[in-house]
Amino acid sequence: MPEYDISKVFSTITLDEVVAARVPWSGVVRKGQVLRIIDLESQQAVDALFYNAHAYQERYSAQDTLVNQGAAYIGKGGRLFSNEGNVLMTVVEDTCGRHDTLAGACSCESNTVRFGHETKYMHACRENFLLEVEKYGMSKRDIVNNVNFFMNVPIMQNGELVIDDGLSAPGGFVDLRAEMDTLVVVSNCPQVNNPCNGFTPTPIRVVIGDPISI
Repeated sequence: MPEYDISKVFSTITLDEVVAARVPWSGVVRKGQVLRIIDLESQQAVDALFYNAHAYQERYSAQDTLVNQGAAYIGKGGRLFSNEGNVLMTVVEDTCGRHDTLAGACSCESNTVRFGHETKYMHACRENFLLEVEKYGMSKRDIVNNVNFFMNVPIMQNGELVIDDGLSAPGGFVDLRAEMDTLVVVSNCPQVNNPCNGFTPTPIRVVIGDPISI
């Protein structure tokens, strides 16, 4: 069974932070450390990017990840591959069951296409990503495919992707072990036009530390 009590998971905690609704966050997870992302109130999508912390040109690749695991979703045991074929992080625990890496991140432009021109000026994950990667000298050219933790994206028989109500319960979490020093960039999704956040974005909690045993 997943261990919810972080004192029984981490021998040392280096960061424990609540990330407000709608805002970005970033941090470096050292090789061997575990990042726990906690959906505090349920049904909150958490968009995430991953980079080699010492060479940002090596970054998460959804294509390599899906090909290597032979599955459309990411779950426990899943490995997040880089564009150079290396493993950035491994999912070592998960209470949700599956996470999306096909639907991408919302943007002002996609909001306009999907929900009408009046939504163009609503804040979106791509803008959150841009604000955060600029802190590390990167630009919009460095924003690539992302993982959508806790986001429920069923694939229909005709191949269509549907964004549906989230699967995670209050306090649900995913644990990722770093296989190299990894820069993690998060957008606590601000979307209010589809049910990925239950139409009400909420805070999340991020914990980084050295695991006792996972």
